[in-house]
Amino acid sequence: MTPATLFLHADAALREVIDQLDPADFSASVPKEWSQLESPTLLVILGRHAYDEAWIPDVLAGRAAADGDPYADSDLLGDNPIASYDALNDTATAAVRSGDVAETFRFTYGDYPAAEGFAHLATYRAFQAYSIAKHFGIPFHLSPELVAGFNEHVVPHADEWRQWGVFPSAVEPPADADDETRLLCALGFWAS
Repeated sequence: MTPATLFLHADAALREVIDQLDPADFSASVPKEWSQLESPTLLVILGRHAYDEAWIPDVLAGRAAADGDPYADSDLLGDNPIASYDALNDTATAAVRSGDVAETFRFTYGDYPAAEGFAHLATYRAFQAYSIAKHFGIPFHLSPELVAGFNEHVVPHADEWRQWGVFPSAVEPPADADDETRLLCALGFWAS
């Protein structure tokens, strides 16, 4: 699986979860570690994901927030947050599928080769999908394709990324663990 394909699977997983959100939960608190804000809500997290989606075509073109941030003060969610997110997701998906990708992705935390950049973006999306689903009781599993893609493109970097705070400590998988559980254990996300 290519890193771009991993991103597309992860982005689709996040959309799958977002499309199942209940707008009545938008004001609900979410774990503080999901945001740098003191008391984040689900709507704030959805807004951060909308912002991230809006940036995908720019990131693929080699642009960075340091060049100017057209989305910083924008209301990307409007009156229908889920539909607005989905529209941004459609645009991001089309940009990735076009195949027109810069060699370097310029994130606020550094510049990375496109392949690694796609892995960063996929990791954020897939594990937010997992975390949001778990927190709000939405049925969700990482697809076999996502599990295989993460084992190929992310698990080999897990210890290095763990030092940066991307992943919690690894967890020993149960003896009868399936592939998804083993991945979640390796990346520190699994809890019984």
